[in-house]
Amino acid sequence: MSKEPLFQDSSSESTLQDSISPTAYKFRLQDFVVGAQMLFVAFGALVLVPILAGLDPNVALFTSGLGTLCFQLVTGGKVPVYLASSFAFIAPITFSIDKYGLPETLSGLAAAGALYLVLSLIIFWGGSGIIIRVLPSVVTGPVIMVIGLGLAPTAVKMASEAGEGYSERVAIAVAMVSLLATMLTAILGRGFLKLVPILVGIVVGYLVSLPLSLVDFTALAQAPWLEIPSFTTPSFSLPAILFILPVAIAPAIEHIGDVLAIGSVTDNNYLRVPGLHRTLLGDGIATTLAAFLGGPPNTTYSEVTGAVALTKAFNPAIMTWSAIIAILLSFSGKLEALLQTIPIPVMGGILIVLFGTIVVIGMNSMVQAEEDLLQPRNIAIIGAILMLGVGGMSFKAGAFALEGIGLSSIVGVLLNLLLPQGDSV
Repeated sequence: MSKEPLFQDSSSESTLQDSISPTAYKFRLQDFVVGAQMLFVAFGALVLVPILAGLDPNVALFTSGLGTLCFQLVTGGKVPVYLASSFAFIAPITFSIDKYGLPETLSGLAAAGALYLVLSLIIFWGGSGIIIRVLPSVVTGPVIMVIGLGLAPTAVKMASEAGEGYSERVAIAVAMVSLLATMLTAILGRGFLKLVPILVGIVVGYLVSLPLSLVDFTALAQAPWLEIPSFTTPSFSLPAILFILPVAIAPAIEHIGDVLAIGSVTDNNYLRVPGLHRTLLGDGIATTLAAFLGGPPNTTYSEVTGAVALTKAFNPAIMTWSAIIAILLSFSGKLEALLQTIPIPVMGGILIVLFGTIVVIGMNSMVQAEEDLLQPRNIAIIGAILMLGVGGMSFKAGAFALEGIGLSSIVGVLLNLLLPQGDSV
């Protein structure tokens, strides 16, 4: 049986006539609830980035929703991904704000989004066939695995770290209850229940946390019902732009891995339709738009990809509902505070299975490509990517730093281009 090639020219195939049927966007309560679940999955990381970087979490919530809607428009509503705060920019944003100021830093973040637009034009003119030469599955598969493995310490820390009023042992117990509830619902659930294992895990974990005093309602009581996000506009600063711009290279490579990951989950070739140039364009517009409003750069969320794989909720319209809910929540201090009362161990338990799913997706992409993983050249490329990415190797030159996923991705690309072909063992 002939097999459709994974990479084809995107410029001739990715038209908006290929969009999913408009009926997919008819209101269905099931899609609304699953969309809320996807936002729950992204929420913790979504608001953590602006908190750590010194930005407004409500603005991040608003720009993630708006950015996701823009992404859906640019890609014709074909790709079930959610865009939210990028962890890759935490350190650069913090340093840049201290040195140049917030408005100046935002101009650098806007330029980072513009870089995505340049990359999308290159791919549009040259076709996505360039990807198979630069990023075969022996590069993208391990990169996807590094994304999941790199997030593992975060999930474990959230699941096991003691907090105010509770011990590490209690945190682990609550996390395991949430994890078990999520797993059993995904495996044994039927009908609609099978689509919401993460929501079930959150609810069960939350209920278990209440008598254990893990839930703090102080912030909820003090929060206003309505609150306009503190939007901030950028101010042009060439030094800030030159400082932040190189950082965008690594998230751009991560974006390709995420698009391949969601394509592997849904069994769709998104590099062909809607085309990598469209997904990068959508990501770039979302990032630039967020910067013009004072939010952190957006990126496709691996956590949500894991949720899509677990729930089999492949309809991209679900992410549209997630985006709309995020925008509405950004104006409600009470609802945002309520979401923040979800105990960290509850989210940690759920993230263990989600991040693990990302690793499996990366492995599966290499299996589907029928790669000989014991071929010496493949061993060298895959081994280097995994060790550098998971080990946290970093390269620094002055204020510029490249590490983790970004460094391992670039090394993988270079090794694939430079290493000669050899015989299988």
